[in-house]
Amino acid sequence: MPDDAPPKAPSRIQLRNRRRILDAALDVFAVHGYRGATLDQIAAAAGLSQPNLLYYFAGKEELHVTLLDQLDPSGDPLEEILAYVQRKLDMARDLPRESRLFANEILQGAPRMAPHLEADLKPLFDEKCGIIQSWIDAGKLAPIDPRHLIFANWAATQHYADFGAQIRVLLDTDAPAPGADPFLQTLFTNLLKPAGR
Repeated sequence: MPDDAPPKAPSRIQLRNRRRILDAALDVFAVHGYRGATLDQIAAAAGLSQPNLLYYFAGKEELHVTLLDQLDPSGDPLEEILAYVQRKLDMARDLPRESRLFANEILQGAPRMAPHLEADLKPLFDEKCGIIQSWIDAGKLAPIDPRHLIFANWAATQHYADFGAQIRVLLDTDAPAPGADPFLQTLFTNLLKPAGR
């Protein structure tokens, strides 16, 4: 194969395994933090061996950085955004205290987190908006404002962390918001599908 040949696209199994690893890593980091998390824990949560995990990611740091940079520009746009919505919903329901802690900091005007928002979150937000806009420009997503798409995701999923007590009363259940997953997947799918698809 010539040296200048384009790299081979990852297979469906490789893409699936990467997603399993990233989802597992998100769960493990959320519970144990970056320092407390281990590759063994992440591999076990993903149902893979550690050598198999290391085939996809060089180590814990690369996993952590990848999680902070969630939208894969080469992935299927709708799948990438729906997976992001699902991760946010899972975090809101599984880690409501952590989600509320962050939300309360923002509601107070971000007195401690303002430097992080400006130095880290804003460039990441701009980058993700750029990726989404490139998908829109290519006709792969409906023409919407990427910024407000991200805000809508944050708002819709954060509700399940902030208003869990209210949701349990209104739905008359102790389960964590049954039906939220298919509803949000349908909502964002209908919003994002280009006309004619």
